Amino acid sequence: GLVIDGQTLNIIFQGGLEEKFLALTKHCRSVLCCRSTPLQKSMVVKLVRRQLKVMTLSIGDGANDVSMIQAADVGIGISGQEGMQAVMASDFAISRFKHLKKLLLVHGHWCYARLAKMVIYFFYKNVSYVNLLFWYQFFCGFSGSTMIDYWQMIFFNLFFTSMPPLLFGILDKDVAAETLLGLPALYKNGQ
Repeated sequence: GLVIDGQTLNIIFQGGLEEKFLALTKHCRSVLCCRSTPLQKSMVVKLVRRQLKVMTLSIGDGANDVSMIQAADVGIGISGQEGMQAVMASDFAISRFKHLKKLLLVHGHWCYARLAKMVIYFFYKNVSYVNLLFWYQFFCGFSGSTMIDYWQMIFFNLFFTSMPPLLFGILDKDVAAETLLGLPALYKNGQ
């Protein structure tokens, strides 16, 4: 691991040593920035996003973490004694740091799997609907008339096909939470 303070970060950013800093951090399993300003925190996140072309996640619990949370792809705010500023600026909010594991491994996996299945569902639903209209044009001699009443066309997406994806998106849990917490490698299967 690497522990770096705000004064060292200041030297890195002002001296043009960002590439060397990133080369050093690539050899570490974890990097901890302590005693740094909010601007330095956001600059580190932006540097990692820009140079390494990776997705970033920032976690903060106070107003000094807001710029870092907003600079990351995914921001997690922890509600606590320092106020609610980090929570208000974040994508996800948790009450304690110990809930981060469940948020990422369980809810992250479920959300990933649900979104992947929902994209496929909407793709095939719309392909089948457009194919119906397309092949009908051969039957009616490309006159531009529609096979379905306008109200049915509106209700097709609004009512007829909206309940399955909503129920599926809310209720689907492909793997139990205990299994996902016990086997973190399952998160990579969807990727």
